[in-house]
Amino acid sequence: MKLPIKSPRLYITRFCETMAESTHTISLDEDNRRFVPDEVFETIDDAQKIIAAIIDFYSKNNAPLIYAVMLNDGQHIGHVQAVPIPNGWEIGYHIAKPFTQKGYATEAVKAFLPAVMQHLCIAKIDGLTHADNIASRKVLEKCGFVLEYEGMGSYQGKEQPICRYVCHISNQ
Repeated sequence: MKLPIKSPRLYITRFCETMAESTHTISLDEDNRRFVPDEVFETIDDAQKIIAAIIDFYSKNNAPLIYAVMLNDGQHIGHVQAVPIPNGWEIGYHIAKPFTQKGYATEAVKAFLPAVMQHLCIAKIDGLTHADNIASRKVLEKCGFVLEYEGMGSYQGKEQPICRYVCHISNQ
């Protein structure tokens, strides 16, 4: 995939080892703890280990594609990802709490979607969120995802209320 992916206020690029401290800090906010606790890194060392794994994924086929979201001034504010799931791929994203409600998640996902879908040669990508995560639901809807299912389902290893969305290239 050709990187960086640029948008008006952001760019999306590969993670590097120097991002461990910012990755650790970004992961600690309350929304991340509530909705994606497996993406909380309690120490910088924990974040460093994850970044090493992410960097290793870049050389593998059918591995998660996880990229840093940066402000144009170079500040690391979150990530976007495409993760293999049974029968396809799923998008994910997180923007640090100080940068939420500014449209950065929507801007990052809108920039990332066409590039990652072309790279993966896919015409469809799923989005899954906890039903209570209204902000995430709004991002998916603004990015052309259509609600496919709302009800109980597996989320973070537990039966919880979920919303499953789908985006087709024709929806973008």
